[in-house]
Amino acid sequence: MKRYLVGGAVRDRLLGLPHGDHDWVVVGQTQASMEAAGFRAVGRDFPVFLHPQTGEEHALARTERKSGRGYRGFVVDADPSVTLEDDLQRRDFTINAIAQDEHGALVDPYGGARDIEARVLRHVGPAFSEDPLRVLRAARFMARFASLGFTVAPETMALMRDMTASGELAELTAERVWQETRRALAYPTPSAFLRTLHDAGALAVVLPEVDALYGVPQRAEFHPEVDTGVHVELVCDMAARLAPGDDLIGFAAMTHDLGKALTPSHVLPKHLGHERAGLAPLRGLCERLKVPTEHRQLAEAVCREHLNVHRFDELRASTVFELLSRCDGFRKPARIAQMAIVCEADKRGRAGLQDVPYPQGESLKAALAAAMTVRAEDVAQGLSGPAVGEAIRKARIRAIAEATGKKP
Repeated sequence: MKRYLVGGAVRDRLLGLPHGDHDWVVVGQTQASMEAAGFRAVGRDFPVFLHPQTGEEHALARTERKSGRGYRGFVVDADPSVTLEDDLQRRDFTINAIAQDEHGALVDPYGGARDIEARVLRHVGPAFSEDPLRVLRAARFMARFASLGFTVAPETMALMRDMTASGELAELTAERVWQETRRALAYPTPSAFLRTLHDAGALAVVLPEVDALYGVPQRAEFHPEVDTGVHVELVCDMAARLAPGDDLIGFAAMTHDLGKALTPSHVLPKHLGHERAGLAPLRGLCERLKVPTEHRQLAEAVCREHLNVHRFDELRASTVFELLSRCDGFRKPARIAQMAIVCEADKRGRAGLQDVPYPQGESLKAALAAAMTVRAEDVAQGLSGPAVGEAIRKARIRAIAEATGKKP
C-alpha cells in the first residue's frame, strides 16, 4: 500500500509549527481492499478510512468534477488509477498540496515548499474557482499566517474577486460562514481575515454589517486611525492578543461598533448613540449566521455598554450596579470579566494607543466582586416580597461605593 502524509501536518512541519492530526492519501486502492486490510470506512462524501491501530484518517486518492453551484456541487472519483499528483491538484493552496512519503521525502509538484519559503498563499490551479468556500478559507489562513509574513498572491486575489462577482458565495450556508469566521477569530491576526475578505469584495456578501464600517470616519482625537473598519481590525487583533484563541471575545470585538455604519452623514464624524443603534444589525447578523447564544449575549452586552465601561470613573455606584444587572453579571460573573477584556481591546485597538493602560477593566471587576459579597440572607431578615430585592439592591450599591470610592 502506497500512502503519503498530506495537508496541514506537512505544511506546519515546513513552517516549524506544531502540528496535530496526520491525514494520509492512499494510492492504488479500493474500498474493498482497504476494508480487507482492516481499515474502517467513515467517509460520507468520499472514501475515508480509519487505520486499525492508530485511528488516523486515510483517504483514497481522488479527483473532483464540478456538477452544480456552490461548494457541495461536486462528483468525486476515487478510482485506483487516480495518481497522487491528480489528488494534490484538486487541493486549494500550494502550501496544502505537498505530500510526504513514509521515508520523509517530499512530493511537491505545485511549488508549495517554495511558496512557504516566500510566505505566499497561492491557489493550485483553475479548479480553485469551483468552490466558493475557498474564498473564506483563504481569509482564514491569512488570519493564522499573516503574522508569519504571508500575503495572498495577486493572481489568487484576482480570482477571489471574480468568484465573489459570480455570485456563488451566496450559496454558502450560514453554518459554514460561521464556522470559518469563528476559527479565524481565534487566530493571532483576525484583521487579516476581515481585510482579505474586504479586498476580495466578499466581506459585503458574508458579513455585510462589518463591511459597512469601512470608509466610515470617526473623530481623529479619539481614533487616530479614523476609518471605523480599520479600527475594528485593530480591536480584533488586540482581542486576540489579550485573549489568545478565544473566539467568544473575538466575536464581541468584531461587532461592538456596528452602529457606526448607521450614523447619518450630517452627524459624522461623531457617532452619538451608536452603541444602541448597533444592536439591530448585531441581532440580524446573529440570526442569519445562527451564532451561538453565548456569543450573541456577550456581543450585545459589549455593544450596548462599552462606552459606559470606558467612562467607569464618572459613574455613580448605583449606575454601576444597574450596568452589572443589565449584563446579568450577578448570575454570570464571567461575562463581566469578558466584557472588561473586549472593552480594553476597544480602547487599545486604536492607532498608537496599543500600550495604553486600561484600569477601567479592573475597576469593573472589583465592583462586581464587592457587590457579590452581599449575602441575601444577611440583608433580607424580616423582609418579604419586593422589599427583599430592594434591600439587596441597596446593599450591593453600598458595597460598590465602599470598594470604588464612588458616590451611591
